[in-house]
Amino acid sequence: MSAAAATSKSNLDLENTEIAFKYKSDKELQLSNLLFKAIGQNWLVKVGPPMVEFCFSVGLPISGLIKSTVFKQFCGGETMNECDKTMDLLHSYGVGSILDYSIEGKEKQEEFDETAEEIIRTIHKSKLTPDKIPFCVFKPTGLARLGLLEKVDANEKLNAAEQTEYDRTVARIEKVCRAAHDNNVRIFIDAEQTWIQHALDAIVTKMMMMFNKERAIVYNTLQMYRHDRVEYLKNCYEHAMQNGYYVGQKLVRGAYMEKERERALAMGYPSPIYPTKEATDKGYDDALRFCVEHIDRISICAGSHNENSAILLAKLMEEYGIARDDQRIYFSQLFGMSDHISFNLASQGYKVVKYLPYGPVKSVLPYLFRRAQENTSAKGQASREMKLIAKEVARRKGA
Repeated sequence: MSAAAATSKSNLDLENTEIAFKYKSDKELQLSNLLFKAIGQNWLVKVGPPMVEFCFSVGLPISGLIKSTVFKQFCGGETMNECDKTMDLLHSYGVGSILDYSIEGKEKQEEFDETAEEIIRTIHKSKLTPDKIPFCVFKPTGLARLGLLEKVDANEKLNAAEQTEYDRTVARIEKVCRAAHDNNVRIFIDAEQTWIQHALDAIVTKMMMMFNKERAIVYNTLQMYRHDRVEYLKNCYEHAMQNGYYVGQKLVRGAYMEKERERALAMGYPSPIYPTKEATDKGYDDALRFCVEHIDRISICAGSHNENSAILLAKLMEEYGIARDDQRIYFSQLFGMSDHISFNLASQGYKVVKYLPYGPVKSVLPYLFRRAQENTSAKGQASREMKLIAKEVARRKGA
């Protein structure tokens, strides 16, 4: 076993706040603490989004306030170039960035085409600095109309105009994936709600078959709070083996839990979500094990804010003699969250990336609202962030 692979659970300390927050000034730590305190208030997270939407609708100048607070915490900038400073900072600590053009909810084909061109620009930027930007990403609903995907997923017959629109959608996604392949840049295709995901899975599989012949370039995203995803992962592997391509999978727990459960209840079908957090954790960890056991065919990015899952993956890498810097295994967290996981893993030589969203303040509001809701609903997320920040503040005062 190589020295790089000689990992052990005992020496993987994810609680070292000096390493976790070294890149933040005292003032930046204080701002982060205030934001997580606010996010930890359920009532504020519930009333905040409609209040912000109202302020924009009546023309109140709140963009500056948002940009200097919650936007600064969770986003890299309004443009790709504005992200450079943050990407350079992260890279200096061994952490890569995933440029995420966080635009969604559009309806016009011209807007989808513009978004696709911006994603291709991130691919070209990644090609120039692959260590700094190891992956690119896009959200399918940034390139396709939600209503169309719902109809395709439900196997409803498309009229002529809809079929043309769908063909244009697939061609748009293929154009992005082809650009990634031709520039040797790996690209994530984010997950969506269950009622359009089946249609998207079919498209992603098609892209993998086209562009993953030599290695994993196109990655699907599996939301492991779904009770069917471990079986789906295994089926993906079998399909890849039978058809001669490599699988790329980004594993996350999921971002639409409340919405999924509410829709299932309202429409009278079984919830697609595990009934408990413990079951979700088991599903996630089972997926990690399967991927590592089949690392010859599956490349993974473990997108998780769960310390136990990070430690488990490190332990699995040790057991299977996989080097810490193996390009087939990445750890990932969102920018502005779980720095204790990201920077401590990077300091130990693991491959780590941060999702770095960017875009006009108003356009990334859906992303910011999801982050706020995620921190409130995830067990202890906001309080955990505050606890770690408090620990680092106390350490700095005593230093």
